[in-house]
Amino acid sequence: MAVQSEPDYSLFTAQEIEFVAEDELIEIVPNMRMDPLNLICGDFGPFLPQIATQVPLWLAVALKKRGKCTIRPPEWMSVEKLTRVLEAERDSEREFQLIPFHYVEISRLLFDHARDDIPDIYMVRSLIEDIRDVRFHKVQSSLETFDGRTSAVQIKSLSAMEVNIVRPFVARALQSFQKLDSLLPETDSMPNNQPQEADKASKGRRVLRGR
Repeated sequence: MAVQSEPDYSLFTAQEIEFVAEDELIEIVPNMRMDPLNLICGDFGPFLPQIATQVPLWLAVALKKRGKCTIRPPEWMSVEKLTRVLEAERDSEREFQLIPFHYVEISRLLFDHARDDIPDIYMVRSLIEDIRDVRFHKVQSSLETFDGRTSAVQIKSLSAMEVNIVRPFVARALQSFQKLDSLLPETDSMPNNQPQEADKASKGRRVLRGR
C-alpha cells in the first residue's frame, strides 16, 4: 500500500526568485549601435547611442557588464519615493504599501551590477532595508492572529520574497488546524434535543379541563 506523502511546501531559493525577477523590464541607455534582438520573451531594439530603450533586467545586466550601456534605476528607487513608502509603512500597522513585486531582487541586482548608475546609493540601500524590515515585522504580526478557526489567509500587496517566506508557514499551520479539528469528538446533540422532544410530548397529551 502506497504511503501518501506530505504536501511540498518547500521554499524557493533566493537565486530562483532572482531568476524570475530578471524578466522584469528596465530602461537602459546604450552607447553602441546594435540591430534588434528577437528573443523568446519578445523583440528588443534596435539599440542606438544615447537613445533610451527598455529591455529585460538580465539583458541590461549583461550589456552593463560589457560596458555597452548605463542602466536607469526605476522611478520607485528614488530617495524621495522610498522615504514616502517607508513613512506610510510605519504609519499603517496592518496595511502594506503597493510596491513592485520583485523590489528586493531588482534592487539587489542593481546594487551588485550598476552601483555607479544609482544616485545616492547608500541612502537608497538603507531605505530599502528599512522598508523590508518594517514589512516583515507586519507580516509576523499578521500571522500572530492565527487560531483554530482560521480557514484562509489574505494579506494584500506582499512581495515575492515575503510570499516565499510566509507560504510554507501558513500552509502547514492551516493543515495542522484541519488535522486537530478531525481529531476532536463530535458534539453530542442529544441534550439539546431532549427539551424539544418533551415539548412535542406535552403537545400530544390530552388536556383535562375541570368541570
